[in-house]
Amino acid sequence: MDESAEVGDVGSALTAAIEAIGGEDRPGQVHMADAVARTLAGGGHLLVQAGTGTGKSLGYLVPSVLHATSPEQRVIVATATLNLQHQLISRDLPRLADAVEPVIGRRPTFAVLKGRHNYVCLDRLHRGADDREDSDDDALFAAPTTVLGKQAKALREWVDATETGDRDDLPFTVDGRVWRGVSVSGRECVGAAKCVYGQECFAEAARERASKSDIVVTNHAMLAIHTLDNAPVLPDHDAVVIDEGHELVDRATAAVTSELAAGDVERALSRTRRLIDADVADRLESAAEAIGIELEMMADGLLGPIRVEKISGGLLLALAAVRDATHAAITALAGDSSSKDDPEALAARQRARGLLGEVHDVAGDLLSLDDEAVAWLDPGDRRTPTLRIAPLSVAGLLRTQLFDVSRVVVTSATLQLGGSFEPMARSFGLPSDGTSSAAGSWSSLDVGSPFDYERQGILYVAASIPPPGRDGTDTAAMAELADLIAAAGGRTLALFSSWRGVERAAEFLAEELPDRLLDRGIVPLDVEVLVQKRGDSVADLVSRFSASPRSVLLGTLSLWQGVDVPGEACHLVVIDRIPFPRPDDPLVAARSRAAEQSGGNGFTSISVPRAALLLAQGVGRLIRSSTDRGVVAILDPRLATARYGDYLRRSLPPFWFTTDGERVRQSLTRLDELTEETS
Repeated sequence: MDESAEVGDVGSALTAAIEAIGGEDRPGQVHMADAVARTLAGGGHLLVQAGTGTGKSLGYLVPSVLHATSPEQRVIVATATLNLQHQLISRDLPRLADAVEPVIGRRPTFAVLKGRHNYVCLDRLHRGADDREDSDDDALFAAPTTVLGKQAKALREWVDATETGDRDDLPFTVDGRVWRGVSVSGRECVGAAKCVYGQECFAEAARERASKSDIVVTNHAMLAIHTLDNAPVLPDHDAVVIDEGHELVDRATAAVTSELAAGDVERALSRTRRLIDADVADRLESAAEAIGIELEMMADGLLGPIRVEKISGGLLLALAAVRDATHAAITALAGDSSSKDDPEALAARQRARGLLGEVHDVAGDLLSLDDEAVAWLDPGDRRTPTLRIAPLSVAGLLRTQLFDVSRVVVTSATLQLGGSFEPMARSFGLPSDGTSSAAGSWSSLDVGSPFDYERQGILYVAASIPPPGRDGTDTAAMAELADLIAAAGGRTLALFSSWRGVERAAEFLAEELPDRLLDRGIVPLDVEVLVQKRGDSVADLVSRFSASPRSVLLGTLSLWQGVDVPGEACHLVVIDRIPFPRPDDPLVAARSRAAEQSGGNGFTSISVPRAALLLAQGVGRLIRSSTDRGVVAILDPRLATARYGDYLRRSLPPFWFTTDGERVRQSLTRLDELTEETS
């Protein structure tokens, strides 16, 4: 398509979409749409920071729809969260298609595509109980009177009615063990052509829909597997839009991180034992025992993960045994042609080969460990010790496998760190100055926000309290938290960097908050303190918090991003400390050391930008609409006093800044009283 024609059509298409959705004309949205259209038409890459309320999804969807005029110009849209993925597929894209069809003379098509394990595998579902060899299938065939059995029965009934087989479409929750009993990974799949249920396969149907669509919505993990692992799981395309782009590096790293535990070898053995000779099975069993014993010895006494810098001694021997035993089993399966005309036996062998192949490859990667990878041992929390291996950096992979082969738009509310796009660009493998390279030139754009942050919010740093130490948040900080909550009359989201911080705050507030509320004339029972616990549903907690304006929600990292509570329920966001990554995190420590060996500073180049990113996400929970008012309180004086404090503050929205606690408490009290008068 001619560049001028495409860019010229954006305005009318965007206007039609906004009118159809009943939204407002936002200058930032128009500016973004124009920049995205030019990037898709002319090449290069674009980083767009678009604040909350900008309407960035339409800002990239409209030009993407105009660009995707053929399979060669298909656009992949990758998100980090299921919530945004669902919003795009269920709300934004259907409305957009309705709105622009009269304008562009065709109806845009779209589809969602997820990893194969997200869909029910009909072959595995319908296998009889006599074909099950592992504990995951035991869950599927559990007695119908048990919790797992009831879930399995409900799941089977749902499969008869569903059109997608997609786990995210389940109207109820199932235990992971039940779901694993009806799903397979890509390596375990025998392929549609050889499978008894190939014509009915939910995963293949999703891939077929994607192959015929203009816009394909997926997640960062699928994008990473397609690009970094060279696994063609996405249809052909020439452009990629990455929303929630601040999470791309972490999600990509997670997608290409491999792990190995004794249980992995045991599951491969249980799936394979009946298909191979006894001597080969015995080798696998011995290898599982060897790696289990070695990892248990290494993990003995450990309180947290440790880096494994060299594979030697007993670990070397155990990993070699795993690699060689799985190779022997794979060879034995490949040499047996007795099942070539039996679809069920063929599927069983493919599932076995898939598990064996995964274990074999991870063992091989660990045995060939070099300076470009990081390995570590996780001693486990109520589970067996696990070895993990990840790339030292994904920047080079992202550059060569993603940015070198597609036009890429990366967008998020948080792409500028310290006031610059360059830290994020470097993490993507792009040249820091934006000039042309093998990955192409890139440009950046900050379309701002419709919110007036300086008038709507205050950034308060409690500079008079001691900095947090290794033992957690100081008592003075807890007292400051209680005073702020009382001044706000509840209406508080308190974010902590650890579970211990949540628990300590809950204990302190149970004792101290009632008296402070009484001093303000507020009945303590009217202020419910909601405490996040491990395994809690974040959506349920946020729903309860939103429904009770005087409530307080104490939570940890899962609440730092994606929580959207506009209005009177949240006048105060409290953050207990600057969220620096743990210094003993093996991957962070390895990347910091590499930065120092290259002449840089590991703390300022690795830890500070990561802290800035997470801090900006946490701070962003306060102002979610143009009528919101409130305070972000940071109970860490280093944000005001340390050398890196200015860098961190420049990564945040431009709130009015103060260290005057008394003035802040007065402001919160006035805001609470005004809210009560007008409600």
